[in-house]
Amino acid sequence: MSFEDYTKACRLGRKAYQRNLMKGVYPYLQALDETISHVDIISEVDLGLQQIPAELIAGTRNVGRRGAFAPNYMPLLDVQSEFASKWIELCKSHLEEGIHTPVTACEFMGRFYIMEGNKRVSVLKYFGSPTIPGIVTRLVPRKTLDEDNQIYYEYMNFHRLSGVNYILFSRKGGYPALSAAVAGNAAAPWNEEMRQDFSAAYVKFSTNYKAKGGQRLPIEAGDALLAYIEIYGYDSLKEDSSSKVKENIAKSWDEFARLKEHKTVELVMDPVPSAPKKKLIDILLPPAAKQTKIAFIHSKNAELSSWTYAHELGQRHVAETFGDRVETFSFENITPGENAQDAIQRSIDNGCTIIFTTTPEFISASIKMAREYPAVKVLNCSLNTSHHNIRSYYGRMYEAKFLCGMIAGALADNNRIGYIADYPIYGTTANINAFALGARMVNPRATIYLKWSTRKEDMDITEYFRESQISYLSHQDMIVPRYASRRYGLYRFDSGFDSDPQTKNAKEDAGQASFNAATPLWNWGRFYEKIIESIMAGSWNGGDVSDAKALNYWWGLSAGMVDLIYTQNLSYATKRLVEFVRRGIETGTFHPFSGLLYSQSGIVQKDENRALSPEEIITMDWLAENVVGEIPDFDSLTEAAQAVVRLQGIRKPEDAV
Repeated sequence: MSFEDYTKACRLGRKAYQRNLMKGVYPYLQALDETISHVDIISEVDLGLQQIPAELIAGTRNVGRRGAFAPNYMPLLDVQSEFASKWIELCKSHLEEGIHTPVTACEFMGRFYIMEGNKRVSVLKYFGSPTIPGIVTRLVPRKTLDEDNQIYYEYMNFHRLSGVNYILFSRKGGYPALSAAVAGNAAAPWNEEMRQDFSAAYVKFSTNYKAKGGQRLPIEAGDALLAYIEIYGYDSLKEDSSSKVKENIAKSWDEFARLKEHKTVELVMDPVPSAPKKKLIDILLPPAAKQTKIAFIHSKNAELSSWTYAHELGQRHVAETFGDRVETFSFENITPGENAQDAIQRSIDNGCTIIFTTTPEFISASIKMAREYPAVKVLNCSLNTSHHNIRSYYGRMYEAKFLCGMIAGALADNNRIGYIADYPIYGTTANINAFALGARMVNPRATIYLKWSTRKEDMDITEYFRESQISYLSHQDMIVPRYASRRYGLYRFDSGFDSDPQTKNAKEDAGQASFNAATPLWNWGRFYEKIIESIMAGSWNGGDVSDAKALNYWWGLSAGMVDLIYTQNLSYATKRLVEFVRRGIETGTFHPFSGLLYSQSGIVQKDENRALSPEEIITMDWLAENVVGEIPDFDSLTEAAQAVVRLQGIRKPEDAV
């Protein structure tokens, strides 16, 4: 029987492993030592013997055994392994006499990490034990202004008063409010009767909350519990039947779903066909086509901005693809704030039901207007935007940048490659690092010299690249129509660079610009077409996405949202290698940020079999070891750049030391 139990447990573990891989989530147990490697632990407190809530066991203390378990603590190793034999013996012991020896664990930020007894935890969780006895040591971080840190300090005080260790909150004030509801005073200690009453009430609530699907909401169960108590009262929760609590939870579901809307982001990595089936009456008597009005709101104009020009091409694609079914409006040279709100208002007044705001600068205006007009679908071109009133969209440009870096590494005869970045915001650092990793993949000696076009600095970028003897340079990914130039994408850098568009042509005529080797492309038209199709088909609100979730579309090469073109003068071997890697990225068999990764300050990832998660890529705040340069501080940026970084920066003003 124990052998069969191990086989079943393995299936559960491998299922959880595959599920996490498909979501881009780390597929093994978390290791506390990695989590706290940069945390200032000021003390360790012996909590003695505790009944550890099984669902709050997050992983192991060290990295040694985490690869043997899936995130749900089910085993992953082969049934013939020594590990499996020990697991089976523990299983037999549990079935015959029970496992009584406590594990040893650390508690950090309200969750538990096993130091000794991982297999015991695995067996007990397999059999559904709600708690596991353990000798617990608390690791106390230094108090900071970080919200999670402040919530944890509330938790420690709450635990001291109540003895309760099985409830978590994701917002400040939750623990004092709950303690006040149960004990009548947030500072009053709980007696045994209070603890027992609360335990029964919490089990009643959490059982029905989970049955309804609470684990899929972007909040802790404690957040929902407190919202329930605020509506119905704690006495009602204690006294009402389970069926009544279930009914009340159903009525309150929308409130629960919106409790933490500002922190919930769901990434949509590829287009998903979700058009609903047509009714028979619609097939026999199709309704008259209704023209959809769509607005595109830009911060600059297409003549002077390659970014706006790329989106304008996308708008033209929409007009050509949908014909008379759509009417598009374009607003250019719009500034953030009230001007952006006015542009959105004018779009709505014109009858637009779909509005694309094409820069992160318009996030605030987009959110405000979407709240006022919930029937209008507002999408903002940004990454990692967490608000359910709008949706955001961006492309995995780092995939194309990796391929471009491969070409640069193959062509750079002196191993020196230049890279000009613009804003240090979400996604930009990933582009730089992917380019650097691609270059190093084909040329181990390739070095990337990084400069930022939005930085306030006295240094002449032209002179910097000249002194650095740069042979190839990666710059903007589109031409500026008014100033036709070959200085875009990856191109040969012969004798200098001038950032002033009015002098580019003259310098190129003097022989300072050579051929363009490769160009990453934004194919916004592909995205706009698919999203508009989904809206017209009525599938905008389809699927399991809650209104409380912020939806971020983040498509890549596989969706055609980003692309790469390159000169046919490349060697046959280089073209073949680039196409081979491209197919791997498109099919998911190769990931630019997989395996051993090193930053300028040391190793970033040790696991050769792991790829960085989408969240890790988006928020990347380090540079690859073969990059010469740095991520600029907020104060070193131009005023225009600071406005964007305040909204989307990987290092915001408050991060400065």
